[in-house]
Amino acid sequence: MSTHQIPVAGVGTVEVSFTEQGSGHSVLLLHGGGGPQTVSGFAELLATQRPARVITPTHPGFGGTPRSDSLLSVPGLAALYIALLTDLGVRDVTVVGNSIGGWIAAEMALADTGRISSFVLVDAVGIVVPGHPVADFFSLSPRQVAELGYHDPDRFGIDPSRLSPEALQVMAGNRAALKVYAGAAMGDASLTSRLAAVRTPTLVVWGDSDRIADTGYGRAFADAIPGAEFQLLMDSGHLPQIETPGALLDAVWAFAQSHAPIRPTS
Repeated sequence: MSTHQIPVAGVGTVEVSFTEQGSGHSVLLLHGGGGPQTVSGFAELLATQRPARVITPTHPGFGGTPRSDSLLSVPGLAALYIALLTDLGVRDVTVVGNSIGGWIAAEMALADTGRISSFVLVDAVGIVVPGHPVADFFSLSPRQVAELGYHDPDRFGIDPSRLSPEALQVMAGNRAALKVYAGAAMGDASLTSRLAAVRTPTLVVWGDSDRIADTGYGRAFADAIPGAEFQLLMDSGHLPQIETPGALLDAVWAFAQSHAPIRPTS
């Protein structure tokens, strides 16, 4: 785990922790509200099964990390990660974001994308779609979250009674940080119309069993982004990187490679 101090315009200097593994095409992997452990296995899979350099930050305030009092929003996180890519000197990056990580990626697509060649939004939240509300995450029990979020909740859901006090404390911190960044509504009513300005190639991937944000919501997300592709993953819920990692890996890599800049062979 590396920790960098990153200056962010309008926010100040922010401490961000991240892991790096593998080599090759750069991928920035952004986790959702469940915390960094929800993407750690997929990060390893991507780094070992494909020629990829996978950069996986922990959103400040998640995983027991500190959060600056001036970092209060998803656009703030987007600005942080654009600054992180600049700090690392990477280019031709594919940004992959799940849930709120997808919302952060969408805000990045509306900002400085000079270092980014493509985006993959995986069961993202952030827009407001009439008739397709995002589940009220903060009012749900862990079991209810599992039932809405997984195709197979009995296999993949977390039983808090089996967690250590330290793990429960981290989980509570994750929820508190999520509420600061995303608000209780888990969306920004202005985002749908603003997405019309996105020009970077974007793939929207959705689990067919997602009931945190259903497939109608996912298709609306793709429809809001000019030229975006939509891909449905079968037998998968809100976290395909956990339930169907192989299928997600294939989707991410095919899209990333199809939009990576062509480099000279000699």
